[in-house]
Amino acid sequence: MIPARYAASRFPGKLMEDLAGKPVILRTYEAAIKTKLFDEVYVVTDSTIIYDTIETAGGKAIMSLEEHDCGSDRIGEAVRDMDVDIILNIQGDEPFTDKESLTAVLKVFEDDVDKEIDLASLMTRMTSWEEINNPNTVKVIVDNRNFALYFSRSPIPFPRAKELDIPYFKHKGIYAFRKRALMDFRRLPMQILEAAEKIEAIRYLEYGKKIKMVETTVSGIEIDTPEDLQKAIKAWM
Repeated sequence: MIPARYAASRFPGKLMEDLAGKPVILRTYEAAIKTKLFDEVYVVTDSTIIYDTIETAGGKAIMSLEEHDCGSDRIGEAVRDMDVDIILNIQGDEPFTDKESLTAVLKVFEDDVDKEIDLASLMTRMTSWEEINNPNTVKVIVDNRNFALYFSRSPIPFPRAKELDIPYFKHKGIYAFRKRALMDFRRLPMQILEAAEKIEAIRYLEYGKKIKMVETTVSGIEIDTPEDLQKAIKAWM
C-alpha cells in the first residue's frame, strides 16, 4: 500500500512533480511493482489527480472515503475488509524504493515464530550532523534486540558524553504491519507524544506495540523538499 496525500505540508503537490518524465508517485508505484514481492500493489489517496494518474498508467488505486491525518489511518481504511495478514506501507515520496530493503522487512515476519512482532521498519545509519539535527529527519533508538524504543525529530540520544562513538539512525518511511496492529491503530486515539512529534510510529509504541527495526545501508532519496526533488532528478539521470 502506498498512501498518497496531495497536500503535503512541506512540499504541496510533490507527488505529482516530474521525475524524469513521470510523476513522483508513479515512479514510486513502478518501483514497488518492479520488486515482484507483493500479491497486489495499490496507491491509496484522497486526490482525484493522483488516482487518475495511477489508473491511467494501468496501475491500481483506491480513493479514501474518510479524512485521514496519517498513512496508517489511510491504509487501515483501505484494507479493513481485505483478507490479508501482512501489509507493507511504502511512502509515496520514495521512488528509489529497492527490493533488498523490502525483502529484509518482510523477512522479519517469516522469522517471527511466536508472532510477537506487530510492525517492522527500516533504519539507516547517519554520520552527518546536519542530517542528525534536521527536524525533517526522524531518528530512532533501539534496544539490544533492535526493537524501537522511541522516535524523535530531535537528535537521540543527546550526545552529552562527547567521547563516545554514538550511532545515530534515521527512520525510513517503510513499514510492514500485521493487520491486527493496523486495525488497533485506527481505533486508538492519538496521545501526547505523537501529537508533539507528529510521528505516527509513536502511537504504536505508546500502546505497547512492538516494532522491529532492520538496519539497511540503502539510503535512497526521500522527496520532502524541492531540494530533495532536484537531488532525485540528478540521481535518476
